[in-house]
Amino acid sequence: MEITQIVFQIALIIVPAGAVLMTAVYFIRRESEKEMRNAQIELKKERQKFFLPNRVDAYQRAILLMERVHPNSLVMRHNNPGMPASAMQLTLLEAIRNEYEHNIAQQMFISQSAWDLVKKSKDETVKIVHLAGQQLDATATGMDLSSKIFEIVGEIGELPSEIAVRALKEEVQSLF
Repeated sequence: MEITQIVFQIALIIVPAGAVLMTAVYFIRRESEKEMRNAQIELKKERQKFFLPNRVDAYQRAILLMERVHPNSLVMRHNNPGMPASAMQLTLLEAIRNEYEHNIAQQMFISQSAWDLVKKSKDETVKIVHLAGQQLDATATGMDLSSKIFEIVGEIGELPSEIAVRALKEEVQSLF
């Protein structure tokens, strides 16, 4: 009987001590998880502070790219009425390629879906210039090419570059 009493006495000490230990472990773990979450939030804020200006710049540059390769502004910037249509077509295509290559690094700071829209828009503008050039005869001038591009643009309605600009604006506004 004495051993039973000793075991009972030990149990009376160990069970409450175990409960206190488990409670302490629970609260320490909870506090450390809370500190970890706070540290992650702080890190995210620091990253945001560093990357946000770069991201905003990238969206601005992507929108500028879309505006610069928009068929209307492209034709207006590179208009040379007396130039042969084939030479003007090459000039327009080179301008599109140069604008795109100059801004290609911006894809690092914008979403993949937004960059895909930018790329698709650029490709569609190239198609418009090619289509306009294919519809002209060999003696056509830059003025003829410009007119044909404006005609095609008028038939399309909303251009891919306009869709891309709208999507880029929406996406950059979601950052704030």
